[in-house]
Amino acid sequence: MAETADDLSTPLGKETVRKRRRRLRLPFGASQLIAGLMGLVLLAFLGFAIFNDNPLGGEPGARVAIRAEPPAEKTGSAPAGAQAPAVKSAVEAAKPADPAGKKTITIIDGSSGARRDVVVSADAAEPIEGDAAPAVTAGIDQRLLEKTRHGMIPLAAGGLKPFTAYAAGTEADRARAARMPAVAIVIGGLGVGAAKTSDAIMKLPPAVTLAFTPYGSDPGKLVERARAQRHEILLQIPMEPFDYPDNDPGPQTLLTTLSAEQNVDRLFWHLSRFQGYAGIANFMGARFVVTDAAMQPVIREAARRGLGYLDDGSAPRSVASTLAEGQAMPFARADFNIDAVPTSVEIDRALAKLESLAKERGTAVGIASALPISIERISAWIKSLEGRGIMLVPLTTAMLKSKSN
Repeated sequence: MAETADDLSTPLGKETVRKRRRRLRLPFGASQLIAGLMGLVLLAFLGFAIFNDNPLGGEPGARVAIRAEPPAEKTGSAPAGAQAPAVKSAVEAAKPADPAGKKTITIIDGSSGARRDVVVSADAAEPIEGDAAPAVTAGIDQRLLEKTRHGMIPLAAGGLKPFTAYAAGTEADRARAARMPAVAIVIGGLGVGAAKTSDAIMKLPPAVTLAFTPYGSDPGKLVERARAQRHEILLQIPMEPFDYPDNDPGPQTLLTTLSAEQNVDRLFWHLSRFQGYAGIANFMGARFVVTDAAMQPVIREAARRGLGYLDDGSAPRSVASTLAEGQAMPFARADFNIDAVPTSVEIDRALAKLESLAKERGTAVGIASALPISIERISAWIKSLEGRGIMLVPLTTAMLKSKSN
């Protein structure tokens, strides 16, 4: 009866739960066995943690492949900073060798500016990994080259400069240009597209100056071919535009946010891509060329190495002219972008303006890209140019003429 009373007095559902719980209980011996097993697992874990010789045990980890950087060589300039396309940059400034024949090299990271000293043998001077230097172009004066960790770059030596050594034309041509209106045409953006580069090399007369970017699979071969056709060569240096990084000129772009050392080292990277150029020009760079603090070390270094400078004229407030004048550096500023509107009518109109400016001022400089329509219209215009009393000259001749005026 008591059990019946309990059943009647128990709230609905409670007894069912109680009976279900009873069914889930393990025998006393089984509970002890499970508890013992859990204790053994815990002891094994504690033993591994205590006796395993791993000071970072329990910490998150990742494996990173590290490749040793071969030591670098003194470049003969102020330290700079930037490495191969995309990730890191470094530059070295050799310190005095110690008695053991060693030297200390300061590596400067091109992104963070962090410095690290590395001691290497005094004769070590190989390029950094991933930055294999291009072969020296045929016909290059070896006296005008300096070995750096990026490869060979131009050097002024004993009064001889790349600007004069690699200038196209003759003294007779320059003397003649001094007595009549002269026009220089520069075709830029070459080296990336082999077909359009070949068209510019073969379809335009030697007096047309060709400007190559540092990119492309083998710009050195195309430069060598252009020089064989007696074209004068410029190297275009990618510089920061106002809408960077949405508009990105390419790897190793010179940036206003980098230190002078980092930008000069990036400049060295570009200078090493090929040889045989008389000067450099900005490739884009509307923000960079108007920033005095950024441009000053670049112009100073290029002038010290005996190069000329072409401003493409895209930034009205560019400081390049003033800085180049302060370094007694050969300089020219493009007056017109001939194919800003790439149609036959507009290209012909720009060429006519260039011609008028040359007659008015004595010298004019135009730039264009290697579009098929541009090459076609420029070629046709050049054929009758001298008959109208105007001489087509390489850029270096226009620079020297402007300087003498």
